[in-house]
Amino acid sequence: MSGSLEVRKFLFAQDESMSRQGGPSVPAQRSGEPSRISDEQVHRARLSVARSALGAEDCRMLLDMLGLSPGEDGGAPPVQR
Repeated sequence: MSGSLEVRKFLFAQDESMSRQGGPSVPAQRSGEPSRISDEQVHRARLSVARSALGAEDCRMLLDMLGLSPGEDGGAPPVQR
């Protein structure tokens, strides 16, 4: 039971330090041209989706929802446009 108490004390200390700092910081808005996504990043994302999908149709749907499926013309996926 002491382990649980230590975890609660740790979380309380973290919560206290966050409130003294003004809460979690909000990331600044990106400026300029958005970074381009490489072919390798798209390939790794597709593999990750395929490994997690429940089946072929699920994989197709997830890739489409994430903009990782090839474009209608067979070109670059929407995520790279």
